[in-house]
Amino acid sequence: MQYPEPIAKLIDSFMKLPGIGSKTATRLAFYVVDMNEDDVKGFAKSLEASKNDLRYCSICGNLTEEDPCEICQDKTRDQSTILVVEQPKDVMVMEKMNQYRGLYHVLHGVLSPIEGIGPEDLNVSSLIKRLQQNEAVKEVIVATNATPEGESTAMYLSKLIKPAGIKVTRLAHGLSMGADIEYADEMTLFKAVEGRTEL
Repeated sequence: MQYPEPIAKLIDSFMKLPGIGSKTATRLAFYVVDMNEDDVKGFAKSLEASKNDLRYCSICGNLTEEDPCEICQDKTRDQSTILVVEQPKDVMVMEKMNQYRGLYHVLHGVLSPIEGIGPEDLNVSSLIKRLQQNEAVKEVIVATNATPEGESTAMYLSKLIKPAGIKVTRLAHGLSMGADIEYADEMTLFKAVEGRTEL
């Protein structure tokens, strides 16, 4: 027996989301059907607003309702450092920490030759332009993920930026708090030893 068309379409829509298979999509679709009408309308409005009311900051590439974004407008932030991240959600994670007070730049991905993603597909040219126009920047912190693609993107950015005399650093990788050495993989241990600090 096939589902009625509205439910089938809703299931298909949920399956377009990352990590959502057919079982989860079906469960979510039936959950939506059971929701009261006001909640469904609010959900639909939230979806529309996320597409219609948000844009990318023309300076850093972060998601924002206004351009430039709140962070780029804040002159009390440290103008000498730019932390480069892969996605806008990474900015939110860093901001929750409440420790970093510099600026950001969002790449919107990482280099991946296998997937055909090159420098021209990322928000790299605007970063270079930004560095050329702002002499106050003394350090670029590359905070891409510790994946092969993230590492190659970090190396690429370093080679582009260092000739301008700007310090390029990378977030430390290694053992997480509370982790046991015996359960760590070799690469994690290598990064931990490489990024060791003096006590």
